Amino acid sequence: MILRNLPLRRLAAAALYLAAPLALADAAAPTAPFVTGTDKINSGDTAWMLASTALVLMMTIPGLALFYAGMVRKKNVLATALQSFVVCCLVTVLWVVIGYSLAFTPGTPYLGSLSRLMLNGLLFDKDQNLISVSHIAPTIPESVFVMFQMTFAIITPALITGAFAERMKFGAMVAFMSAWSLLVYAPIAHWVWEPGGWLATLGDQDFAGGTVVHINAGAAGLMCAFMLGDRSGYRRVPFVPFNLAFTLIGASLLWVGWFGFNAGSAVAADGRAGMAMLVTQVATATASLTWSLVEYLARKRVSLLGACSGAVAGLVAITPASGFVDLTGSLAIGAAAGSLCYWGATGLKHILEVDDSLDVFGIHGIGGIVGAVLTGVFSRKAICGANADVLVQAIGAAATLTYSAVMSLLILLAIKYTIGLRVDQEQEETGLDLSLHAEQIP
Repeated sequence: MILRNLPLRRLAAAALYLAAPLALADAAAPTAPFVTGTDKINSGDTAWMLASTALVLMMTIPGLALFYAGMVRKKNVLATALQSFVVCCLVTVLWVVIGYSLAFTPGTPYLGSLSRLMLNGLLFDKDQNLISVSHIAPTIPESVFVMFQMTFAIITPALITGAFAERMKFGAMVAFMSAWSLLVYAPIAHWVWEPGGWLATLGDQDFAGGTVVHINAGAAGLMCAFMLGDRSGYRRVPFVPFNLAFTLIGASLLWVGWFGFNAGSAVAADGRAGMAMLVTQVATATASLTWSLVEYLARKRVSLLGACSGAVAGLVAITPASGFVDLTGSLAIGAAAGSLCYWGATGLKHILEVDDSLDVFGIHGIGGIVGAVLTGVFSRKAICGANADVLVQAIGAAATLTYSAVMSLLILLAIKYTIGLRVDQEQEETGLDLSLHAEQIP
């Protein structure tokens, strides 16, 4: 009765107002980066992601640089640290030019498009209050999302350098990392983290990079160690680490930075980020204690290198699960990582008979596999909103392991038969610091 007395225009406006929430509810979620109003940006989420980005960058420089530099011999310390630093610079440029577009735009299930080539379309217009955001992270500026994901793209190839430490040509390293970042890392990141990627649509759960980062780097590292061969004197003379205090400092920086890695992958300052931070701490501590216990049972001693290695193993294994599991899952994953990665860095290494210098496959490859599979066991729907499947997790791990290994091998073969992979015998005996870079520690 009352509606009859209302003007027609007001009736139409009222109808539109009432229908708007339903229309928004039925609207499809964005499937590509888009432009929105600056008022849609969440300042709390943005602040957390800026901090997380800085934490993850700290993991490579100085964290990984010190972690690796402390474990090599004195004559290779500077060259080893330089590799991490140069990879950071190199991948930064490749990422903004083309890597981000290949990884995080819709395209095929296997690779993104070139729509964000040279970050084309990235926008911040203060006058018109417009800003671009990723469809994956719509509450933060796209520039922040680009930076956050860049730090993941940086540390993944940097991890590989530990497998070929003390024997690869600097130019070969640059060539390999350039090709690998675009031909291996970007496609696998697209498979898993772009909603249209084939592993994402299959239901693979990888919260922060157990598959994309660690299995990927582990497989590539194993291929590098295989192609380069053993270091001169390997298994015949002792290789004394330069300074394990550096390794402790590096491991500690990795541990702290990993909170940005895992909790930051919530892409929000919320309860999921808090849970990811908690389970990361617990799994890391559990893994370090477990590694030390296994080492004591096997060798009747506990070492600083072992405690640090166990902590990194725990960090690796909890990474894919961190946004999906509770406390029970974190304890179980940490214990499994500490024991199985110890075997990976000792027993498996001898079985494979490959000189993986700093145990990239034994820790990152095995730890990533352990974490990926156990995510399927311990994932909780109440936390992540979806059911996990162990078979799907295993498929994701196997596909990444296979693709990364095969493509890495092809890239290495191309470099071997063009510019060459390995320094000559004299350069290796002298040390890479002096022979390649004309620098040395006095």
